[in-house]
Amino acid sequence: MTTIALIVAAGRGTRVGTDVPKQYLPLGGKPLLRHSVETFLAHPAVDGLRVVIHPDDRERHDRTLADLPVMAPVAGGASRQASVRLGLESFAAAPPERVLIHDAARPFIDAATISRALAALDSYAGAVPAVAVADSLKRGDGGLVSAHVPRDGLWRAQTPQAFRFTQILEAHRACPDTALGDDAQVAERAGLAVALVAGSEDNFKVTEPDDVARAERLLASRRDSGPDEMLVGNGFDVHRFAPGDHVMLCGIAVPHGAGLEGHSDADVGLHALTDAILGAIGEGDIGQHFPPGDPRWKGAASHRFLSHARTLVEAQGGRIVHVDVTLILERPRVGPHREAMRQLVAEVLGLPVPRVSVKATTTERLGFLGRGEGIAAQATATVRMPRR
Repeated sequence: MTTIALIVAAGRGTRVGTDVPKQYLPLGGKPLLRHSVETFLAHPAVDGLRVVIHPDDRERHDRTLADLPVMAPVAGGASRQASVRLGLESFAAAPPERVLIHDAARPFIDAATISRALAALDSYAGAVPAVAVADSLKRGDGGLVSAHVPRDGLWRAQTPQAFRFTQILEAHRACPDTALGDDAQVAERAGLAVALVAGSEDNFKVTEPDDVARAERLLASRRDSGPDEMLVGNGFDVHRFAPGDHVMLCGIAVPHGAGLEGHSDADVGLHALTDAILGAIGEGDIGQHFPPGDPRWKGAASHRFLSHARTLVEAQGGRIVHVDVTLILERPRVGPHREAMRQLVAEVLGLPVPRVSVKATTTERLGFLGRGEGIAAQATATVRMPRR
């Protein structure tokens, strides 16, 4: 792997005033932790993600991220710094080139900030997203103003903080027992050059009860700021027949005297639908996200590709509202399996079944499809997105 994301979620978050650790509090209908995890997983430069958790939270972690392609979590330590070091050590045997270290309590990280932090690693050992201090600063003593602090050159640091992996691991090993404020301080103590990149006011840390209310307001404003755009994407795919005893069509194994040739499970319906969703949001095609030459996807179930497309939509604040798949084939018969296909697609995309259409047609025995040499599919996806 080139780039991994390490999400630090081992704290108790007592200041937020709830019995549940803040990283698992519901926010907009899903746990706070899941918001940032989905954003990192949707970023094309991130190859893997692991969460550092409190030893008591394994069940919460697994329930929160059950359907997402995350690595097994690692238990953290007594401090944030110790937790980060343990998370880094979990990759030491097969180190990536770069690591993004992010606090789970920042649910509104965006793809652009991630990209800026990673781009800075071309020239520097580390990078920190930050926002310039805008307010006047005063030093207090006994409840009274004792001095004015010039704000020039002062920044509020955020996460994810990006580093070249080997260097930040060595830096953490060199000062394992201190209580430094963030990983940039660890890097600076080791003599590493850390760049400042533009952060975002929305990328705030949920710490106090008021922060939870602020987060809910921000989510509501994103939903309500409109009008939304309705985006439509189209997809097309074709696979030739190969030896086998079934074909995968829209996630369902349909018995047949042949299989379909392909690097994954060759599900022509889900491939076309995945491309339709990616097309609607301008995210390229399925081959860019899951290269056919990558051994990780050999024989892979295509519903994983569809789930990834959904994650990309939701990471941008969007929602899939309707999909339509047409299977083009002479055989096998689709009718007996149509409802099972609709149910599976609806489940993967989080849609009500009436918003999923699956139908079949033939080419009246014309062309390679008419000769029964393979199966094709075309799909349309409608996505509601916040207006940019």
